[in-house]
Amino acid sequence: MQILAFIHVLCYPIGMLKIVKDSSPSIRLKCEPVPMPLSQEDKKTLDEMLEYLKLSQDEEYRKAHPSCREGVGLAAPQIGIQKRMLVVYYPTGDEKNPVVEHQLVNPKIVVNSIKKAYLLAGEGCLSVDAEHRGYVYRDFKIVVEAYEALIDSYVRITARGYDAIVLQHEIDHLNGVLFYDRIDKKDPFKKIPGSVEI
Repeated sequence: MQILAFIHVLCYPIGMLKIVKDSSPSIRLKCEPVPMPLSQEDKKTLDEMLEYLKLSQDEEYRKAHPSCREGVGLAAPQIGIQKRMLVVYYPTGDEKNPVVEHQLVNPKIVVNSIKKAYLLAGEGCLSVDAEHRGYVYRDFKIVVEAYEALIDSYVRITARGYDAIVLQHEIDHLNGVLFYDRIDKKDPFKKIPGSVEI
């Protein structure tokens, strides 16, 4: 998987998930908090979302389904569920921590850095078919508090660089914000002094 290219993509053969496109008004709605304790229905949804990402990253599966490309994150409103839930899954190349994997419920960014970061290759989104070129500046470091359904516990996640960018992209979806909203329309490739290129 090319870590520089942050692309959500549609894989029709995976399960029954239907992807909501940016032409739909619902993708712009702010999602509702998830009632706790987590229901079996919501946990099942999170499991299906995570399985979607894992299959999308399986090379053999993609060979069998040529329309399928890799994805690293998925938020509930992208499958038509207006709840504050998201999943993330991707390999890191680090032997000690080989994958980043989350099923986050009601995530909230509680700390963010002044320093900014951006993906040189740009961001993409499963809900956005059109290409939107330009740099998407995000906070280089964030701290997220959420319920982690994978371990049935509340957690506090400190994320930097690529990890922080992925989480911010998905949390944006919960607030009805798409990545291209953050591209400077007058100067899409402007450089912010001190920002980190990833």
